[in-house]
Amino acid sequence: MSNDHAHVQEFFTARAADWDAKFPDDGPAYAAAVTEMGLREGDRVLDAGCGTGRALPPLRAAVGASGVVLGADLTPAMLEAAVRAGRDQDGQLLLADVSALPLRTASLDAVFGAGLIAHLPNPAENLRELARVVRPGGALALFHPIGRAALAARQGRQITPDDLRAEANLRPLLAGSGWDMTSYVDEDTHFLALAVHHG
Repeated sequence: MSNDHAHVQEFFTARAADWDAKFPDDGPAYAAAVTEMGLREGDRVLDAGCGTGRALPPLRAAVGASGVVLGADLTPAMLEAAVRAGRDQDGQLLLADVSALPLRTASLDAVFGAGLIAHLPNPAENLRELARVVRPGGALALFHPIGRAALAARQGRQITPDDLRAEANLRPLLAGSGWDMTSYVDEDTHFLALAVHHG
């Protein structure tokens, strides 16, 4: 495991137990972002970097009982918190790294990633791995329950020009990784970039 992975695990392990309590009002934003993805009954979807699994209930609702919902995370403590919250009832949890997913090529219809992009050690390579497991024409949603400016203010920092979530940076990053960005929203209330796998 690289130092980047160890740092991510350490960061989230320390926060797993009270993560949901710290952000109790995010549920509607997650549900709205999942709705924007346009998932259909029977679709196969991965929540990449699922954390405590807050996206799993709306993902399950979107794909129905015949669909497949997977939640992958690098941090065991986050997956344990998802189980304690009962979210393992909505999807199968995997202890896995998004840089090397234990999934077949083109086996999914979509990937959802909440707060994911800022924690990827090699964003272009990691986004290519997400493209590998999604069929051509499948969807990617990169989401955060608050926008870039609100998040920076919460963290006591300024937005910098190299912010990966800035549209000018994210669009070419996605394009070079197998994705075409189809919409981009960055408001105080949420951040959502949708893309389609161009195969």
